[in-house]
Amino acid sequence: MTYSSAGQLVVGPAAVEDWPVISGWAHDEGWNPGLSDARSFFAQDPGGFFLGRLDGEPVSAVSVVNYGDHYAFLGCYLVRPDLRGRGHGLATWEAARAHAGDRTIGLDGVVAQQGNYRKSGFVLSHTTFRHTGVLPPRTTTGVRGIRPVDHEPIAAYDSACYPADRPRFLDQWLTTDGHRAFVRLDAGRLAGYAVIRPAAGGILRIGPLFANTPADAEALYGALAEEAGTAQVAVDVPESNPAAVALVRSLGLTPSFETARMYTGPVRPIAGKCIYGVTTLELG
Repeated sequence: MTYSSAGQLVVGPAAVEDWPVISGWAHDEGWNPGLSDARSFFAQDPGGFFLGRLDGEPVSAVSVVNYGDHYAFLGCYLVRPDLRGRGHGLATWEAARAHAGDRTIGLDGVVAQQGNYRKSGFVLSHTTFRHTGVLPPRTTTGVRGIRPVDHEPIAAYDSACYPADRPRFLDQWLTTDGHRAFVRLDAGRLAGYAVIRPAAGGILRIGPLFANTPADAEALYGALAEEAGTAQVAVDVPESNPAAVALVRSLGLTPSFETARMYTGPVRPIAGKCIYGVTTLELG
């Protein structure tokens, strides 16, 4: 356990039962996590979530989720608004960051915090913008809902698009209640996949959306449009993939808030041209 300089803050592990507190704070910040994220998040690293408490009451949070021996992702960095500016966030951050050991850490940082992240050793990789709106109809040729036989090729495809293997996470992400996953096939081979899930306010979150080409991504968007109907969707699109930006804007979705993908060290090469929507801002 770690204490703040005031000697009052106790930082310790957060359990899945604490997720409504953390996700509620995230929703208040406008991040709008999915309604059923906890199952998948904690499946990846049950010990990667932390809360700071004052007299037993949660006041701060951060997650440092480990993926294998070389990579971790930091997210959910939050402090209750009425208790900001007192060092509670930094104390929670420092206690949680040790969980990553000597792994490279990635994060998606909001603009207001990017200067602080740079001071902590994080270096900018690229920016990401959330795009929102109602998806127009598109062709869905070659796209279908996932089947059990798809899980292994999806895990292999995902590993080419992400800095670490994450089969435990994917096993849950593809099948959790409310999540709908689709694959795009080209001559019988996987050419991309996408997941859409419910968030608060009737909004549907898209992520990931990984695809070989803009045509593959557009076909996946067609299936997502059928699933969403007239509901608002949100997808976080990396500016480092101009084709992804051009496609999402051609669909009429408009950019809202910005984040920056930052790392503390090297990560393995990924197929950035295949990333049309990141999985989540909380776990990367």
